[in-house]
Amino acid sequence: MKKKIKKVNAAILIIGNEILSGRTQDKNIVFITNWLNASCGITVSEVRIIPDVEKTIVKNVRLLSKNYNYVFTTGGIGPTHDDITAISISKAFRVKYGYHPEAYKILENYYGKKKFNDGRKKMAKMPITAKLIHNPSSAAPGFITKNVISLPGVPSILNSMIENCKKYLVKGVKVHSKTINLFTVESNISKQLGEIQNKYKKLVDIGSYPFFRLGKIGVSVVSRSTSKMYLNNVQKDLMKFIKIKKVKILKI
Repeated sequence: MKKKIKKVNAAILIIGNEILSGRTQDKNIVFITNWLNASCGITVSEVRIIPDVEKTIVKNVRLLSKNYNYVFTTGGIGPTHDDITAISISKAFRVKYGYHPEAYKILENYYGKKKFNDGRKKMAKMPITAKLIHNPSSAAPGFITKNVISLPGVPSILNSMIENCKKYLVKGVKVHSKTINLFTVESNISKQLGEIQNKYKKLVDIGSYPFFRLGKIGVSVVSRSTSKMYLNNVQKDLMKFIKIKKVKILKI
């Protein structure tokens, strides 16, 4: 049984020239981040977007895998020439790259021997010691090497696979958040926010984010913490100075 520990973090490595070129808009960062926190209590601490370049992938995988409990990679595990994530991860960890017996069998059964061409066979190539992540949408599995979880870049397929990662992850503590939307400008509340943040320091993270709604400028004050008690205390302190400064609250 996996031991539950308090702080578990992760990095997301988005791999793909199509993202960097602006041709494709990434949708996986928000989904993975929200799922990890809500389902596993894992906090995403860093996100990188890199091209389909082997040296770059190898370098980033090695660095992130050392710095974080888990690394989620998306993209580059398909059937085409520019899908090089699997071989790059093999090189990053110096693990033999080749046909994974179980993955090969899954894909061969899915497509049938006659339609199981070289492109489809390529999706069975990966670090041969990897653990597989079941794909209920299109059969081609994701895989886990060391602490690196490799998933496809297509959002609908990734979304269908993400729950199958859970059994491999050590859970942490969920981060809770509360938001107060104010009709004011940041400079009007910056001093008070700084004082409250200093009071709670690393216990609660407080951020302010400007918005424009209903023809007015405002600020969303977002507090995040693993402790509901400290989060509630921050909300009380915020409400105190909001009343004193007579700032109007926008209720959504």
